[in-house]
Amino acid sequence: MDVEIVGGSFAGLACARTCADRGLETVVWERKRDVGEAVHTTGILVQEVADAEDLPTDALRRVSGVRLYGPSLGWIDLETPGYAFFATDTAAILRAYADAARSAGAELRLGRTHRGERTGRMLVGADGPRSRVARANGLGRNRAFLTGVEAEFVGEVAIEQRLHVFLDSALAPGYIGWVVPGVGVTQVGVAARHPARPDLDRFARHIAPVVDLTRAARVGRRGGSIPVGGRVKRFASEDVVLVGDAAGLVSPLTGGGIHTALSSGRAAGLAIAAYLADGGPPPAVALERAYPRFAVKRALRVGIDLRPPNALLDAAIDTSALRVLAKLVFFHHRGLLSAEAWRAMVGSRGPRAG
Repeated sequence: MDVEIVGGSFAGLACARTCADRGLETVVWERKRDVGEAVHTTGILVQEVADAEDLPTDALRRVSGVRLYGPSLGWIDLETPGYAFFATDTAAILRAYADAARSAGAELRLGRTHRGERTGRMLVGADGPRSRVARANGLGRNRAFLTGVEAEFVGEVAIEQRLHVFLDSALAPGYIGWVVPGVGVTQVGVAARHPARPDLDRFARHIAPVVDLTRAARVGRRGGSIPVGGRVKRFASEDVVLVGDAAGLVSPLTGGGIHTALSSGRAAGLAIAAYLADGGPPPAVALERAYPRFAVKRALRVGIDLRPPNALLDAAIDTSALRVLAKLVFFHHRGLLSAEAWRAMVGSRGPRAG
């Protein structure tokens, strides 16, 4: 056995496909019997992922912009020409990635838990923000988390096809609330910086003037932890590599992790193949530059953790400064420090309607 991967979500499946594509004998251990079972992520894809991936079109719904609300529910619309988000049937997307990994030659051992006994030359921890692989092998562990909860509703919910984002330091301290017109459902969620705990029912009551859920039925609920401390300090040893959430590769600012899960899984797969098959450098060395550090976003996270007062957020909601910063955060494909991004963002004012 060449590579054992613990965890069959985005990062693990991307790593498995990459390793198998390069001729490595690869096994994925996944405790769920179906990779699409009990999904814990909202499943929003950024434009770059949707453009680069061969995904089932019926599992995607285009969301063209962001409606950003202050605590008093005044709002502004944000958008960038040619850029969109995509709500997903996340379970269907994960099953497509699992099929691709199998087609490349990886073996998926579903419904089976890795017990810690090593049979592969390389072990990959793709087992989430509280990684057992990291703990068992003395690697870095996530220390800072958001706690999120989300419900799915079916039925009539009259909202525009945008990503609806709610700022409120009382309801979502250290993060946001959100409403997403998803694939066949409307997703309503809220998260808070641990140890604060989000109250989804209270959030739903708060947004009722702009998001009426009374004619919809709740059909699902999920929750989980989101690491926001940035890349863990020691993400690999000579024969163990962490990827995705296990390595802390989630934006400390937005909590977005699918893009980096896929990119880190592929980067790890390439590094492992080069090391095992071609005598390349150890993965820890090869991945030092490939894995993001999130330096700017970690600095901005410190500001968010200060929980600015709601009165300040309401006052800022329609200022040029907040508009520019928000557009850089949401439409950040060029990078927060990119001069090109700033030129594209500064000076454009969208409509205010609330």
